[in-house]
Amino acid sequence: MIKKCIIVDDELNARNVVKNYIKDVPSLDLLGEFRNAVDALDYVANNQVDLIFLDIEMPKISGINFAKIVDDKCDIIFTTAHREFALEGFELSATDYLLKPFSFERFYKAVQKVLKNPQKKERGSTADYFYIKVNKQMIRIQFDNLLYIEGLSNYVKIHTSKDNLVAYEKMSELLTKLPDYFSRVHKSYIVNTQKIELYTREYVQIANKHIPVSSTYRGTLSEYLNS
Repeated sequence: MIKKCIIVDDELNARNVVKNYIKDVPSLDLLGEFRNAVDALDYVANNQVDLIFLDIEMPKISGINFAKIVDDKCDIIFTTAHREFALEGFELSATDYLLKPFSFERFYKAVQKVLKNPQKKERGSTADYFYIKVNKQMIRIQFDNLLYIEGLSNYVKIHTSKDNLVAYEKMSELLTKLPDYFSRVHKSYIVNTQKIELYTREYVQIANKHIPVSSTYRGTLSEYLNS
């Protein structure tokens, strides 16, 4: 499978390194390179992109904020000189995190993670439900009944207006099955924004439950709710 990719980095030398590495991987098709996230966002909105090699410290929009906006539509491999952003990068479900300078071997290993995983699913399906496996049964969940999802280590607890279900599922994979109005507000919570009764900088309230909002997702949630 050929993965269509782009490079987003404000440093020319860094872009050239990744570009040369891409040339040696037949499964990658480089569509373009961008000096800033603003131009890259416009391109992603109008073109099919499977994989983004993304720097973090850039002018106007950081790589972290870029990843929040793209939100699971593409696989992301962060390429940065700053180790301190690694945790936040993985909280955003990045496929890998390459610390500059990185070798071709390390680059190739990161790309293989993308190639071995199923392609990201487009969110915003016209269906009004999805199925999830609970106790060896496939249970149908109506989006309108789904209030919020709570991450519990390798499991998730699905809170609906009728009952609560526990399933073996990753939060990042579950998010790809949901419409755009579901938003991650914390590494351990996904919420149905249409069910939010009130919100502050620190939490949202759904069905009288206060759900924490972390700094990682606060800006994106605020922009969505105010739009």
